[in-house]
Amino acid sequence: MTAVTLPAGPPTPRFVQGAYALTAPSHGIRRLRVRYGDAFTINVPVFGRALVISDPAEVKQLFTAGPEAVENLDPNLGRVLGPGSLFALTGDEHRKQRKLLVPPFHGRRLAAYEKIVEDETVRELASWPQGRVFATLPSMMRITINVILRAVFGAEGAEFARLRALLPPLVTLGSRLAVLPVPELPFGRLSPWNRFRAMRREYDAIVERLIARATGEGLDERDDVLALLLQSRYEDGSRMSHGQIADQLLTLLAAGHETTATTLAWAVERLRRHPAVLRELVTEVDAEGGAGGGAFRDATILEVQRTRPVIDLVGRVVRTDGYRLGRWTLPEGYTVIVSVVLLHDDESLFPNAREFDPSRFLQARPDLYQWIPFGGGTRRCIGAAFATLEMNVVLRTLLRDLTLMPTTERDERWHSRGITNAPAKGGRAIVRRRSVTREVVHSARPPADRRHTSDGRDR
Repeated sequence: MTAVTLPAGPPTPRFVQGAYALTAPSHGIRRLRVRYGDAFTINVPVFGRALVISDPAEVKQLFTAGPEAVENLDPNLGRVLGPGSLFALTGDEHRKQRKLLVPPFHGRRLAAYEKIVEDETVRELASWPQGRVFATLPSMMRITINVILRAVFGAEGAEFARLRALLPPLVTLGSRLAVLPVPELPFGRLSPWNRFRAMRREYDAIVERLIARATGEGLDERDDVLALLLQSRYEDGSRMSHGQIADQLLTLLAAGHETTATTLAWAVERLRRHPAVLRELVTEVDAEGGAGGGAFRDATILEVQRTRPVIDLVGRVVRTDGYRLGRWTLPEGYTVIVSVVLLHDDESLFPNAREFDPSRFLQARPDLYQWIPFGGGTRRCIGAAFATLEMNVVLRTLLRDLTLMPTTERDERWHSRGITNAPAKGGRAIVRRRSVTREVVHSARPPADRRHTSDGRDR
């Protein structure tokens, strides 16, 4: 046995640490860094004893390690998304499946989804009330679910309506069950596991109908992900099974629907509290004529994801005894957690890290081992480019068609929704329709002596 070397950590019992992690995840992890430094051990339910790291060199080493050294955490969403899900697959099987899923989310295929995103955004914005406060997160959820159903599932008509009602509760319940032990006794009729399996059976039946329709109509003229997966081939020429396709489509929804919507709600929350940034974004949109790219908008989305990451940890499990990770030597089976919050707060990487400052990304793209809202390494979110396109088009359309009113209210607190960290009040907004002249926002700034930091405190 190789000698194990690990940093110190809190001595409190596992259930106490688990309760603290659930109720105050970001605040708690920052307090632990103040006390123990950039690496420490924790002991929490589900994962047990784990090493938490935020040193950039150690994070990069972990993300570039091969599957023989470290692998995806278990339990994970693969338990409920199915054995064909990228979350469930490891090693060579993960590599082969990921290779088939890359083409639909890059290049010409990706650009084909832009009009779908804009159409769904325009439709949803038409329902927004004017002149009174409301939470934007529910609207962002509706936009992202509709986009996924059209762009990924190719759903329309009755299947669209049923999947729109079925998928959000299916994924929400599944994410809660993913880290719970599967009961050994038979499931009761009203048990959450039984309800989940009934919803999953209905989902599989709908996907079978969508596959039958797609193959009957012909696949060549379709750009949705379902059609592309039906045409894809493994290296040996074989096709994905219908079960694998169903698992992967559900994986894409679970990984991209709520996270993208939550980031958009955070964007609204951030922009209302930074009127100078908001004015520059509107000026940029007007200069584009309401369409096209936008360097400052790109930078703003990056900064929202840095200061308000909706996923606060990325994990791996050690597969070899005596694995050396930077300063530490770990036993087989030990969990390693990368703290996204601590990495994004690192002053050596992001000077004035607590300030919301999109201009930091105007001259240089972020290092993908230091800016990690989509995870990292071979398990970085495969839909990252799709999510970025979606956020860009939604934000562009919102700023083109509506005036987003700034506020001097305190920052919305972080609220855990299980999978994601959302603004506690749902990213509240006040909007009004823009005139034909596309007026630029000229609203009162917050008092000069009251500047907001990105951790929700005033100073």
